[in-house]
Amino acid sequence: VLKLFKLLHRTRQEVFKNDTKALAAARQKINEEFRKNRDEKSEEKISELLKIASDVEVILRTSVIQAVHTDSDKIVLVPRKDLLQDNTPYLDKPTKK
Repeated sequence: VLKLFKLLHRTRQEVFKNDTKALAAARQKINEEFRKNRDEKSEEKISELLKIASDVEVILRTSVIQAVHTDSDKIVLVPRKDLLQDNTPYLDKPTKK
């Protein structure tokens, strides 16, 4: 449980780097959820909660991207290396081999 708690906080720091509001909100939510369930005794419920927390960490790491307002009508996306993937170009007519 503690290992996953620490992993979520490390992921939060990486995903929301330089965004103090998002860092604080994510920190508060992680701590709140772990505190809310700290007295849980059922092994079944604990494993379910750990699975949810693990899924949240994966989603944060692989799906969340930062956006920064530069002008009133412009937003710059700040992708992390975890999000960048090689892309296969789209072809209207596939080639036959």
